[in-house]
Amino acid sequence: ERTLILPQLGAVGVEAHTVTRETGFRVVYGPVRARDLPSFIANRHTATPAMRRVRFGIVDRLVLTPMELRPSLKYLGWYMLGCVLFFGLEAQGILFSAIIRQGLGPILLGLAATLAGTVLVPALLPWIPFRAFSVKGALLGLLVSGGMAWFQAFPHPLVAVAGMTIATAGASYFAVNFTGSTPFTSMSGVKRELKVAVPLYFIAGGLS
Repeated sequence: ERTLILPQLGAVGVEAHTVTRETGFRVVYGPVRARDLPSFIANRHTATPAMRRVRFGIVDRLVLTPMELRPSLKYLGWYMLGCVLFFGLEAQGILFSAIIRQGLGPILLGLAATLAGTVLVPALLPWIPFRAFSVKGALLGLLVSGGMAWFQAFPHPLVAVAGMTIATAGASYFAVNFTGSTPFTSMSGVKRELKVAVPLYFIAGGLS
């Protein structure tokens, strides 16, 4: 039997008639979850309502966070290196006492903003206001950086403003990356969102 079973959520990216025309395989859309595939096949390619139901609870979202966190660590590493050089570089060399005294707050802010965008946004997704992921991430980034500024984690008010700006943009950017892992966002919607968000990221980076 020349049948190709594809995941239900992949239907939006597949032209079944084209696949059949080019390969001779008949396309059948299987269940949402791979674990239901044996039952689907045994039931003659018939899915139950439970197999078609899309769930995206907190466990489903958190399982995906390592995939989002790993790439973000590259940006975090460069950010931390910049903080070390900016706050610790003196005529005598790189002074770790200066890094601890002035740069520890901004470094911790970078870590907090990264976790806000890659872990907290997925975990708290249904409860964060606004629909756009970029706005959800920006909101958490602003809350995290504002909290650190409140507790005077920065050596100077200008550093606090710069930190809040870059943290808001960074958390927003990392949150947008999570849209590809969700079962309900659309490519056209993400493109519209990025048309607004990306220029703002560059502006935030320039101001910081």
